[in-house]
Amino acid sequence: MLRALHDEHGDALLAHALRLTGGDRQRAEDLVQETLLRAWRHPEAMDPARGPIRAWLFTTARHLAIDAWRRRSVRVGEIVTDDLPEPPPHVDETDRAVEAWTIAEALGRLSPTHREVLFECFYQGRSVVEAANRLGVPPGTVKSRTHYALRSLRLVLEEMGVTR
Repeated sequence: MLRALHDEHGDALLAHALRLTGGDRQRAEDLVQETLLRAWRHPEAMDPARGPIRAWLFTTARHLAIDAWRRRSVRVGEIVTDDLPEPPPHVDETDRAVEAWTIAEALGRLSPTHREVLFECFYQGRSVVEAANRLGVPPGTVKSRTHYALRSLRLVLEEMGVTR
C-alpha cells in the first residue's frame, strides 16, 4: 500500500512539500516521509469513499509543515547558520600571571583592615557574618569596610593604569 501511494503521489507530494518548506529539499523529504508514515498508520483515511487520497496527503503534509514551523518559531535563541561558532578564546597563562601580580600589588597598597576584609570575603569566600566572627568586628563594620576597600582598590588599580 505504501509503495503504491509513493509511486502514484510521491512526485506531486514532494513538489508540494518543497513549496511548503521554501525549497528546503531535506525538510521537504522529511515532510513526505512523515506524511506517508501517517497514511500507513491511518489506513482508514485512504478509503476513496472519504474523498481523494491526494487531497488527504496534501492536507496532512500542510499540517505537518505548520506544526514544524510552530515548533521552530517557539525555540528561543535558535540561530541557523552555515558558519561555525567562534572557538573559545585561548587562555594565556602569562596574562593570568600578570593579572595576579597586578592584583597582589594593588592589594599590598591597601590598608591592613581593607586588605583583610577583602581576603576574608573574596578569597576565602566567607559570608559577612563569618568574616565578622573571624575578624572580631560587627557585621555592619565588615559591610562598610568591604565597600570602602573595593573603592580604594579601584582607585589603586586606576593609578596603576589598569582600566576596565
